[in-house]
Amino acid sequence: MVAVVLTENALKRARAFIGSPGSAAAGVGLRIGIRRTGCSGMAYVVSVAESVMPEDVVFEQAGVKVVVDRTALDVIDGTEVDFVREGLNEAFRFRNPKAKGECGCGESFSV
Repeated sequence: MVAVVLTENALKRARAFIGSPGSAAAGVGLRIGIRRTGCSGMAYVVSVAESVMPEDVVFEQAGVKVVVDRTALDVIDGTEVDFVREGLNEAFRFRNPKAKGECGCGESFSV
């Protein structure tokens, strides 16, 4: 099976981002997707998955569910997701083997 893989840092951040089971802000997992934007065409979107839809594929890693829409999976299959802190900035970073290029600011990519 194909997958999206989270590093240990991304797993820790995902657990905090998703929230504790039973809390008002808790989600079922981390939703990773794409949207059309930027100078290179596509950008990654990370949010809390509040539910799993029929068109979603769910991966589980170390107790964290990663929810990806099937159409996005075609583009991000095999991607490694990391979470990095650089000074005051922190963000999820993506290493996508299918990405052919990124814009100069790193906000968008092309396949």
